[in-house]
Amino acid sequence: MAGFSSSLAYLFFISLFGLVIAASRTVPPPDAIVVRLGTTTYGEFNTVSDAVNSLPQDNSASSIFIYPGEYNEQVYINRTGPLTIYGYTNDTTTYTSNQVTIQACISAPMAGSNDASGTLRVHKNDFKLYNVNVKNTFGVGAQAIAVSQYGSRVGFYACGFYGHQDTVYAQQGTQVYLEGYIEGATDFIFGQFGQAYFGGNTLAVNGPGWVTASGRQSDDNGSFVFNENTIVLAPSALDRTAGNVYLGRPWRGTVIFKNTVVTVPLNPAVWSIWHTGQENTDHVFMVDYNTTGSGINGTSPATFATALNEIQAASYSISSAVGSDYASWVDPSYFV
Repeated sequence: MAGFSSSLAYLFFISLFGLVIAASRTVPPPDAIVVRLGTTTYGEFNTVSDAVNSLPQDNSASSIFIYPGEYNEQVYINRTGPLTIYGYTNDTTTYTSNQVTIQACISAPMAGSNDASGTLRVHKNDFKLYNVNVKNTFGVGAQAIAVSQYGSRVGFYACGFYGHQDTVYAQQGTQVYLEGYIEGATDFIFGQFGQAYFGGNTLAVNGPGWVTASGRQSDDNGSFVFNENTIVLAPSALDRTAGNVYLGRPWRGTVIFKNTVVTVPLNPAVWSIWHTGQENTDHVFMVDYNTTGSGINGTSPATFATALNEIQAASYSISSAVGSDYASWVDPSYFV
């Protein structure tokens, strides 16, 4: 009986501790601009775009709080000063409790460019987004961006990004994606000049294709570094996805996966050429280190991939990806 009582006490402690670390955010922070669907309250906004456009174009720091709902719009952000956007949630530590979605349905051919198709277009430095889902619902058939990211010192925390082809456009600047969810099929994390770190995310594959397509114009130090992510089969995945998934293909780039758990079966080669006749394998650095899970069984990485030992792998980190000053702008409570 004493052991049973101790177990109950332990479970109570764990439950109580969980409540402490799993904080909610259901009311606006002080001085935050409020977005609420159908609001008639003076000073509040019905759309995220209207709230963003109300901000002064100066160096002041601002914040926006979004109440639950689906906001059908494209949001373009280019103000100068620091900006933080918070989504309503009962648990700030995870994307699974997100109750705010910003969504649009537009492809790159329709919009005129990859960037123009983005549901959320970030063209500013010093931006943070918490607990918001961003979707491009166009689906199969063309590039269609959920988030188009052109800023430096940008952080996405416990956010969900949903698309099919080219979901996350990490095109420029230093950026982190932490404890979130990214879904897609074809090149669904891509970009040419971005320096990006992905930590603790769920990467969900919804069709045959490539998780990454990193591109560079020269042999610079730009890279995508992934650490402690999980790659899974998305709930709505197309037929024949399993076994036809690659970690990436080279749009001439540097991609490092570390400590990844893979449950969706990968293609045995793990990495793919760009396409026959344009292999793009002469200026690439593609690594998976300490990859585990049922999806990696029976694989034999492509000859152009690089193998690293433990010491070499340790040199690829958030610091190598986005700079040694990361502690000055990355939220440490989400750091992996």
